[in-house]
Amino acid sequence: MDNEVAKASEERMKKSVASLKEGFTSLRTGRAHAGIFDRLRVNAYGAPLPMNQVANVSAPEARLIVIQPWDRALIGEIEKAIRSSELSLNPSNDGKVIRISIPPLTGERRKELVKQARASAEQSKVAVRNIRRDGNEELKKLLKDGKITEDDESKGSACLQKLTDGFCDQVQRVLDEKEKEIMAV
Repeated sequence: MDNEVAKASEERMKKSVASLKEGFTSLRTGRAHAGIFDRLRVNAYGAPLPMNQVANVSAPEARLIVIQPWDRALIGEIEKAIRSSELSLNPSNDGKVIRISIPPLTGERRKELVKQARASAEQSKVAVRNIRRDGNEELKKLLKDGKITEDDESKGSACLQKLTDGFCDQVQRVLDEKEKEIMAV
């Protein structure tokens, strides 16, 4: 029974790390990459649609992103979505494609982004620890209900702690990688 608690906790912890990685894709670094638009929604055909469903996004150069809408009528909406986003980018269009030049980041902006990344990573670590707490509470409930023994509860708790340590280390590695990417000139 305690094995089920550990498996359920592990799945939730995996989702927490995956969420952090997804959040990091929208953190802009000094290099152009299409992933910064993954969370951007464009008002198209009466509904907010993800950018990748209305246009092809590519980064042909290190400091240039090209967005080619599948329907040219949406070029204005795509441009509006980019301008109103928190990405601080200035798109220009020629009627067929949108080009976005990615300016190099200042040292101050890099430090700001690292601070944001650290805050997100800390939130993920807190989420992982909360999952451990929930698992431990579930184990205590199972013990109280007589479904597991004290030894099983102790082993389950140790297993949850091991999982927590592993996932916190994983969050730290993801953060270190993102910091390195942000600070690279």
